Amino acid sequence: MVKEIERAGIPVVHICTVVPISLTVGANRIVPAIAIPHPLGSPMLDHEEAKALRRKIVERSLVALTTEVSGQTVFD
Repeated sequence: MVKEIERAGIPVVHICTVVPISLTVGANRIVPAIAIPHPLGSPMLDHEEAKALRRKIVERSLVALTTEVSGQTVFD
């Protein structure tokens, strides 16, 4: 699905918990997430820490979205 959306000219960022799977399916812009049951956070964090963590992932994703790539790129 990611490849088809990009083929239509719309850049896509794949936020994932298992980067090798994203590489296998051919995603071009990959942003690693936290963990499978909680990709954008952790129940162990307090509200402010969780919010900061989510913001960091979203900001990294926005950078990936606006970056020209010529192949698969992982934005750590």
